Amino acid sequence: MIERLANLEAAGLANAVPANCSAGAGVRAPDARRFEVIDGRLAVTGVQPPSHQAAVVALMVLLKQACTADLLVSVGSLDFRPTRRLSLRPDILVTARAGAGPQYVQEAELAVEVLSPTTRVTDVVTKRELYAQHGVPAYWLLDPDRQELTILHLTNDHYTCEAVLQGEETFHTTTPFPVTLSPAALTG
Repeated sequence: MIERLANLEAAGLANAVPANCSAGAGVRAPDARRFEVIDGRLAVTGVQPPSHQAAVVALMVLLKQACTADLLVSVGSLDFRPTRRLSLRPDILVTARAGAGPQYVQEAELAVEVLSPTTRVTDVVTKRELYAQHGVPAYWLLDPDRQELTILHLTNDHYTCEAVLQGEETFHTTTPFPVTLSPAALTG
């Protein structure tokens, strides 16, 4: 569901988002919904299925164990806000610890989206383009239903596919820090 920010009251979201909402205004959901601002439009995502949440937790644990001291692994608590008209909340965000504010960051090292039927198109098309446009060096897409992990790396201004893993396959990456990944281990 995408609503114009000017029509929040009609959408029943007037109390959830400040009337003068821009990406810098602090968009916070009163429940488990996720609010994002894309080109000045509010995008609301509903509660995700258990397989989605389980994959997020499994990947978070793996990344936190491998994370270097200068970086921070965030799960749904920090927005990526490179401009006032764009605020994305990836399922997992890795950023420089020094640049992390209380609610958002302006730069990220890695964005991870766990796919679900309601977010697939946004994650695979729209967010991929936006993360690349704003210089996020790595973007991963984890599909828990297919046990598939796509690892993308920023080359100039677009992402190139570094690896597509399925099931028990493994891949060792060094971006944003060394870690070995396997979709089955994250979604099983």
